[in-house]
Amino acid sequence: MTPDWQRVEEDLDAFGCARVQGLLAPDDCASLAAAYDDAGLFRSRIVMARHGFGRGEYQYFRYPLPDPVQALRTALYGPLAAIANRWHAALGIGERYPSRHAEYVARCHAAGQLRPTPLLLRYGEGDYNCLHQDLYGEHVFPLQAALLLSRPGADFTGGEFVLTEQRPRMQSRAEVVPLEQGDCVIFPVHHRPVHGTRGVYRVNMRHGVSRLRSGSRHTLGIIFHDAT
Repeated sequence: MTPDWQRVEEDLDAFGCARVQGLLAPDDCASLAAAYDDAGLFRSRIVMARHGFGRGEYQYFRYPLPDPVQALRTALYGPLAAIANRWHAALGIGERYPSRHAEYVARCHAAGQLRPTPLLLRYGEGDYNCLHQDLYGEHVFPLQAALLLSRPGADFTGGEFVLTEQRPRMQSRAEVVPLEQGDCVIFPVHHRPVHGTRGVYRVNMRHGVSRLRSGSRHTLGIIFHDAT
């Protein structure tokens, strides 16, 4: 399925996130979830509780990325780069992003950010992911994506995607995004522009996953900058 990019942009501007329904077919979701047990695909494994990140675990893919992951990273980047460039212009930030992801990856690698960041996450009953930002070095692409690979209500219960927004001198606002298997949520890595009465200002964003009530949940995370 091809995202409705105008709708994605409008939702990102209005709500700080955008849901794309049915981006991955069920068979593709199942294949990616099963790949979690193939250690040869990954460069590192993180157990969240050891680092105070929550409960559960995730693994970062190694290069070369599996074809479906590489295809998603490449296809999503171009339209998101256009949105990111508009956001940076609104916020008065000078950095601009090339239209091709390969060019942006080359920029990251030239700065010493050589490690791929797409990842698979696995949660069991009682697991959760604390609110956080995925910042891995000097170069940070402003948007990222998460795709739910499991079936809510069948494979797991609970485990909602949660986004918080902190505006200056205001209390935090929470957004819970309902996802079905194969759905994608696109959201800011660390901040986004908001139009106020005195012009455009920056709001801080964090994301996480609420506690799983039962079952097992797998998610694919697509981050566009590489890590130091």
